Amino acid sequence: MASYHINIQDNDLLKVDFGDPAQNDRIVKDADEQLLKLIEDGMITGGELIRISGPASLPVAMVIAHRLTHLYQAVACYDPKMKKYVVAIAHGNKYHLGELLD
Repeated sequence: MASYHINIQDNDLLKVDFGDPAQNDRIVKDADEQLLKLIEDGMITGGELIRISGPASLPVAMVIAHRLTHLYQAVACYDPKMKKYVVAIAHGNKYHLGELLD
C-alpha cells in the first residue's frame, strides 16, 4: 500500500490523504509517483485553477506544489478553519495570492 493517496475529482479538485504509516522520505516519493501517474494518464491536465483538500506534511505539500505549479495558473489549498480555499500560487492576473475561494 502507498503511504499517501492522491485522487482528482471534477477536474479541478485534488483530494489528498495519508495512507500507510511512513516517514516523509517515503511519503514524498509516493506522492510524486501518484501525481506523475495521474498526469501521464491524462487525469491531471492543467488549466486555470486546481484546488487541493486534505492533510499534507510540509515536504509533501512542496512536492505537490512543485508538480502542479507547472500545469496550473493558480493553486489553492483548503483551509478548514476558514472553510475556504486560499490561493497559494498564482501566475497571471485572474487569481491573486491570499484570495479566498469557495
